Amino acid sequence: MSEAPNNDPVDVLIIGAGASGAAIAWSLTETRMRILCLEQGDWMTPSRYPTTQVDYEAAQFGAFNVNPNVRGLDNDYPVNTADSPIDVLNYNAVGGSTIVYAAHFPRLHPSDFRVRSLDGVADDWPISYDDLDPFFAQNDRVMGVSGLAGDPMYPPKDPPLPPLPLGRVGEVVAGGFDKLGWHWWPSDAAILSQPYDGRDKCLNLNPCSSGCSQGAKASVDITYWPQAIRSGVELKTRCRVREITLDEDGMANGAIYYDAEGRECFQKAEVVIMACNGVGTPRILLNSTSSRFPDGLANRSGLVGRNLMFHPVAYIRGIFEERLDTHRGPQGTCILSKEFYETDTSRGFVRGYDMQVVRGNAGPLVTALQGHHTGQIPWGPGHHEAFRQRFDHSASMVVMAEDLPEAHNRVTLDPELVDSNGIPAPKVSYTLSDNSRRILEHGLARGEEVMRAAGATEVEKTDLLRASGWHLLGTARMGDDPERSVVNSWGRAHDVRNLFVVDGSLFVTAGGVNPTSTIQALALYIGDRMKKNLANLFDD
Repeated sequence: MSEAPNNDPVDVLIIGAGASGAAIAWSLTETRMRILCLEQGDWMTPSRYPTTQVDYEAAQFGAFNVNPNVRGLDNDYPVNTADSPIDVLNYNAVGGSTIVYAAHFPRLHPSDFRVRSLDGVADDWPISYDDLDPFFAQNDRVMGVSGLAGDPMYPPKDPPLPPLPLGRVGEVVAGGFDKLGWHWWPSDAAILSQPYDGRDKCLNLNPCSSGCSQGAKASVDITYWPQAIRSGVELKTRCRVREITLDEDGMANGAIYYDAEGRECFQKAEVVIMACNGVGTPRILLNSTSSRFPDGLANRSGLVGRNLMFHPVAYIRGIFEERLDTHRGPQGTCILSKEFYETDTSRGFVRGYDMQVVRGNAGPLVTALQGHHTGQIPWGPGHHEAFRQRFDHSASMVVMAEDLPEAHNRVTLDPELVDSNGIPAPKVSYTLSDNSRRILEHGLARGEEVMRAAGATEVEKTDLLRASGWHLLGTARMGDDPERSVVNSWGRAHDVRNLFVVDGSLFVTAGGVNPTSTIQALALYIGDRMKKNLANLFDD
């Protein structure tokens, strides 16, 4: 392997061009510092998304599979999940997993930041909902969030765009919630309900999880990054970081990475920001060993990689006599219920879950395959009749449980598995807790109640989806105590004063909602704190 020449030094090096890396790059542009982002993936070409092809559904089983082990692209790294009932799902590109997410965009609740105080479990965050509130609003404006003000489950907030239509699926299932007297609200979505900021509105199709060629879905390659690059941020793709390096004083001084030709390169920097998600960030930190940090960079607490939290998901599908146009509409963003979100110990568990009614997730191919898997749609005789009874006649709901932090749930480096550059792959060791299992059991029963109340003639249930590891949280948690956390209340590593973390690794608790909105608000909050402390950024 030939060695490439070193690059010119930069003031700020950001590793990862996904949701958080894009947000903090944009935030820091006003400092006029020289900012460089290294991304191991590449730019996406919207005209090549499966949404432009007639076989769009098949793509989710191949090049656009959300599981990197199945997808197996050059830009990916393998993840060993043999010791986990949940697979890690992500995407490596400019935009990261926002390329393939459903753009469901709730915020954490105020209570999620005070779990220890309220419920006696886990830990309180060192910051509050109110600290993030202005950054939630700022992020909503940049991303273009559609929603409806007035949700009683939140403090006042005002999405910049009106909500997406519920569709017939949403209307019918909302009727079930109404009959039971349970909370529901139109989902906030980072999808445009009307033209906004040079982007056109959603066309009410369905394959959001394989990229939006319309540009209605707010992936950060079309929201934050164009603005950041116009303001002077440099973004290099196909650059896979191996480790963060230190100077003789124990400060981070750059990163070693492999470029697109496989050459080993060094990038010198004054500040390093990790934005690689809750698996990718601990992977690099654990691989950055030295005499000062033999167990991984910034890991004197031993917590780098520990306290991994997913959002375990159960699945309910109701079959209805009436046609619901199930396959139409933006995927994953219909209605959301928080009826069982907060702790009620009479249910047999602490914390809770949300119930998400989704649209656009059952096109013809998926309907046929799901039906075959459950035995409801046979191959051969009777196939077409059974298919007609289910296609566009189903409503789907997911129950998403709040996962509590447990030190034994962790990311480590696999001793054998490596990526194409020879860098150790992450190994996930995760056990579903009894509390999370009880949450899912309760949610499945309540989900069936909703479907029956809405008029479903059949209800199918899955107690835990293996393909539910979208949300990768907690592996470099924030806190005031260096013995119990990896970074401080504004993302700076306790052990390395010019190393910052801005992705889902920061989370102290997981909450019970999709985390992207909160991840980006955290990145903007940390960027704001960095700007306010530029003169003494590295002081104790």
